[in-house]
Amino acid sequence: MKIDLTDTTAGAINKALVRGRRAIGTPAVGMVLTLVLVTDEENAYDALKAANDASREHPSRTLVVIKRVSRSLRDRTSSRLDAEVRVGAEAGTGETVVLRLYGEAADHADSVVLPLLLPDAPVVVWWPVNAPLDPAKDPLGALAQRRVTDTYTAEEPVRELSARAEAYTPGDTDLSWTRITPWRSMLAAALDQVTCEVKAVEVEGEEFNPSCELLAMWLADRLDVPVKRSLSSGPGLTAVRMDTDCGPIVLDRADGSLATLSIEGQPARAVALKRRDTAELIAEELRRLDPDDTYASALRYGVDRLNTVPRQASEAPAGDAGAGSAAEPVAVPEPVEEAAKAPAKKAAAKTAKKAPAKKAPARKATAK
Repeated sequence: MKIDLTDTTAGAINKALVRGRRAIGTPAVGMVLTLVLVTDEENAYDALKAANDASREHPSRTLVVIKRVSRSLRDRTSSRLDAEVRVGAEAGTGETVVLRLYGEAADHADSVVLPLLLPDAPVVVWWPVNAPLDPAKDPLGALAQRRVTDTYTAEEPVRELSARAEAYTPGDTDLSWTRITPWRSMLAAALDQVTCEVKAVEVEGEEFNPSCELLAMWLADRLDVPVKRSLSSGPGLTAVRMDTDCGPIVLDRADGSLATLSIEGQPARAVALKRRDTAELIAEELRRLDPDDTYASALRYGVDRLNTVPRQASEAPAGDAGAGSAAEPVAVPEPVEEAAKAPAKKAAAKTAKKAPAKKAPARKATAK
């Protein structure tokens, strides 16, 4: 069921929600949280679809905040709120309210959202695009226990990560961190199978991919070893190589769906490591509403490291000592053998050139 309201108020929206629940025969409110989705008109459809899919696991009231840019001076100075109330099949397993704010109302979105929050229920704010640099100080972010951003959509993701680290507040998280959850689980499980000491790590993936950077930060923070950040054509993360005193451990995913885990002394295994869609990512973030201390530790570790180690390591030669990369082992015997043959060839060439020179005086004497 869908109810359209033009130039309305928060009170009228609440009455429309009650009327819609009664019309579909579910007067009780069974939502567990309020998800505030802040986006623009262009990305609203995809973000709302992901939120509706996630609501099957987390029934919630979804408030979509769209700040419309007014073209005329009259519209910019005036204030208007249009709403679209969806209940039943139109809103997954919860309720959805699409709020379009015009004029001065767009500058006070928190005042519009506050009366629509579920009482005594946690609040999560999600910015699919154009997230503020300090989500906790944003008026809408201040209403929430959890604030979800996505640095992958930023113009400069690595610089955005540095800003996130400086402004981190307990409750902040990022979908670029959520994307590497299967990688972190697989690598931790691989290290549990061996009793080896990790000496160096290499993380391979697309350039300027925040998930690759976060995984490198997490490994460096947890293992306290040098981590090299190398580049590939993707998609996303492609490989992690760990150099241990028992042999290499490699998790390689070249096609973006199926990975191969190789541990020294064990047969290689194929593991499912597909790239997940946004609905799966946001559903995972809604499972826990407490601060993510692991993310905070990895993010803070990367403040200095992003400006030094990763950029220098990616520019270093492939055979750099201590890098722990797969390019280090070089086939030494062949170059050495060729090098040994080279002086002999040069000596033979010199001898061939000198031979005619010795016969030259005898020919000259005969001529005389």
